[in-house]
Amino acid sequence: MTRPPLMFYCQHSLGLGHLSRSFALSKALARTFDVVLLCGGKLPELIKPPDGVQVISLPPIGASIDGRLISHDHRFSLEHASTLRRGTILNTFRSLRPEALVIEFFPFGKKRFTDELVPLLEEAKTSRPTAPVIASSIRDILVGRGSDQEEFDNRASGLANRYFDVVLAHTDPKFARLDESFSPRVPLRVPIRYTGFVASNGLPLRRPAHPSHGVVVSAGGGVAGAPLLNAAVSAYRLLEDDLEMTIITGPFLSEEAWRSLQVEANGRKGLTLLRSVPDLSSVLQNARASVSQCGYNTSLEILMSGVPALVVPFAEGGEDEQTKRAHRLLTLGAVRVLEPSNLEPRRLAAEIRSLLRFRPQKMQFDLEGGANSAHILDGLHAQRFVGRAS
Repeated sequence: MTRPPLMFYCQHSLGLGHLSRSFALSKALARTFDVVLLCGGKLPELIKPPDGVQVISLPPIGASIDGRLISHDHRFSLEHASTLRRGTILNTFRSLRPEALVIEFFPFGKKRFTDELVPLLEEAKTSRPTAPVIASSIRDILVGRGSDQEEFDNRASGLANRYFDVVLAHTDPKFARLDESFSPRVPLRVPIRYTGFVASNGLPLRRPAHPSHGVVVSAGGGVAGAPLLNAAVSAYRLLEDDLEMTIITGPFLSEEAWRSLQVEANGRKGLTLLRSVPDLSSVLQNARASVSQCGYNTSLEILMSGVPALVVPFAEGGEDEQTKRAHRLLTLGAVRVLEPSNLEPRRLAAEIRSLLRFRPQKMQFDLEGGANSAHILDGLHAQRFVGRAS
């Protein structure tokens, strides 16, 4: 039996969270749909697409640490890359003729990609004879917009009402609900379906009684990880000699920052530097402690591994999503938190010593977000397309 075609748009700009979540969702969706994923960011070598999912790489665009959009392909200016992307997106839609369309995070984020997404949504919404089911895929907590919050939320609500059939909120509502970080005056009429968290590796892991590794320090994709990584290398000098530390920088850490870390770590017994690992969850499972930022995927990997964790949320440029997530997890007894304003080697070393005695509370959240999302979309697709071919 032929599976219906599904087109999935994903844009990761700064870290890897959006890409990792989209790959996990695509893997679950591929059991029901023929999935084609349009990837708008730079693809790291060690992160492989799920089996059975076709990936079309758009000219990669990302964000610098100061928030500017940049082209990651030296052959194209940002303007040229944007033009090529718009053409590829529409041509893919026209050739694929998807019966389901998933847009990752828009219109609740990714405002700067409006020029390539609204033409796609307009064409999808007016498709004949039957428009595809159109879904927005969002995480647990949205970024605050400060004084622009009301205007942003109203615009997002209007776009969602105009183009989308459903909002898939990838969270357990016991942890976070959309209305806690999204409050438009324009009522959101689109159904919100809470799917549970989208965990890349399924069920929680069994933690060994005596973990064999020391402290694991990780920084997600690595673009914004240099302050944490540098502080960790310096803190290692202040820790006990028998405590090993593995630092996983992330594939997007700049070459300059990577070389600097190598110089600082050179000759330090028990200190290991890695660019990336295929599966962070299994590394954390065997670690005595974890130090990291507090992105969506990293938080899930911490919870699933059961490792005592200290999180230092990324909070530059007005970003507050990780801080909100960190403090919710702190309140639940799942992690310890070090505010980024207090990040310095001596304080970090003291926090790591304390962390080794911390016993996190076990969380009982819905981790079946991938399967639940596939079930929701399959049901909506059946309602719209059933009997069409008869």
